[in-house]
Amino acid sequence: MSWNSRKSFEAAGDLHADHRLVPTLGWVHLVALGVGAIVGTGILTLIGVGADKAGPSVIFSFVIAGAICACAALCYAEMAVMIPASGSAYTYSYVVIGELLAWVIGWSLILEYSLVVSAVAVGWSGYAAPLLQATFGIPMEVMQAPELGGVVNLPAIFIIAVVAGLLMVGTKESANLNALLVVVKIVALAVFVAVALPAFNAANLQPFMPFGFGKTVSPDGVERGVMAAAAIIFFAFYGFDAIATAAEETRDPARNLPRGIVGSMVICVLIYMVVAAVAVGALPFKEFANSPEPLALILRELQSPMAATYLAGSAVIALPTVILAFFYGQSRIFFVMARDGLLPRGMAKVSSRGTPVRSTIFTAMVVGLVAGFFPLAEIAALANAGTLAAFVAVAVCMLVMRRRAPERHRLFRVPAAPLVGGIAILGCLYLFFSLPSKTQEYFLLWNVIGLLLYLVISRRRSRSRTA
Repeated sequence: MSWNSRKSFEAAGDLHADHRLVPTLGWVHLVALGVGAIVGTGILTLIGVGADKAGPSVIFSFVIAGAICACAALCYAEMAVMIPASGSAYTYSYVVIGELLAWVIGWSLILEYSLVVSAVAVGWSGYAAPLLQATFGIPMEVMQAPELGGVVNLPAIFIIAVVAGLLMVGTKESANLNALLVVVKIVALAVFVAVALPAFNAANLQPFMPFGFGKTVSPDGVERGVMAAAAIIFFAFYGFDAIATAAEETRDPARNLPRGIVGSMVICVLIYMVVAAVAVGALPFKEFANSPEPLALILRELQSPMAATYLAGSAVIALPTVILAFFYGQSRIFFVMARDGLLPRGMAKVSSRGTPVRSTIFTAMVVGLVAGFFPLAEIAALANAGTLAAFVAVAVCMLVMRRRAPERHRLFRVPAAPLVGGIAILGCLYLFFSLPSKTQEYFLLWNVIGLLLYLVISRRRSRSRTA
């Protein structure tokens, strides 16, 4: 079979019952899934990492990352409606371009989703650990990765196991709980803005761009600058792609998928702009840079311990919505690749409740190991590399389909498609080259391993059919 064979689209109803996902989600579930995925570790934790790299101009980093993600989100919306099947960028690449690129993108998505789940679990632990230590006396050694002086991050492993169990119960039940927890998270951020805004001091924004715009290496050996921060903060904006993985489980996907993807992105960009501006204006950035709980730290420094405790508690309660959304996406990517024969087919079976239990359990084991032993910044940077590759692929697929099948009916069309698609592609490539050099090397190594696996094993087992 040719390495560039393209997959013909199969309606979910034509699949065997053991490999069929059940449509139960409406647009409200999808918006909540997107907001739950997007608003999380990025603003609650990574704003400290971003401030360390860019200073007050981290606000500008949020704007740049958000604009690039918005263009990618529009491309996703058009492709999700045209190909309403699970797998998001992997499936689009398989149908539009061919199996080899689909494998590379699918392999990158496995990296992305696995590391996002791990990173958010570590971010959740950053808020949960001080509460657990103060309440139950649990030593920090068992709540931090070895690189941070601990032994293992048990809270991160624990929350991954809880979310995995919830997903195995059922998709709709998970989505309903997710929607409730999203409200908790939004209220907590509103409390932060209400308490910190009166302390806003324009002097804290000076100098606005202390490390410059492009990625540079500072005297302490750290890569800094607005774009270096944007390449990490980019992590804060994606999550809408997890909605695309829910295509087969969505009722009326032609209407609900664009609403879910675009709606969640608009809501989250507005939230991030407000929270980031208030944070860097309320306290000099060096005082909360690289804190595992920067927003709670800001509130404590403003002599608002009750608000800080409320925010930390809300993060502990609500951050699992991010884990749920990306864990969901990862298990579905793994499920679809297994269904196509590129991964072991035994992972593509669903339970009597319509959930892919085997792929969920396997995912929990992998991400639990990563979350237990690696720090947040390294996990987030490597996760971004996989995401950027997927976003480029989706934008390319959108532009290719505009040229290959311009007459095809599209219930959602990207406005100014060449411009939007071009910004998504070039912007993602620029962000990729703004990532730490070590991250780029690890990403290359990951894909070399993936290509070897494809050539030796997966290519021969593929079920693809030339379109």
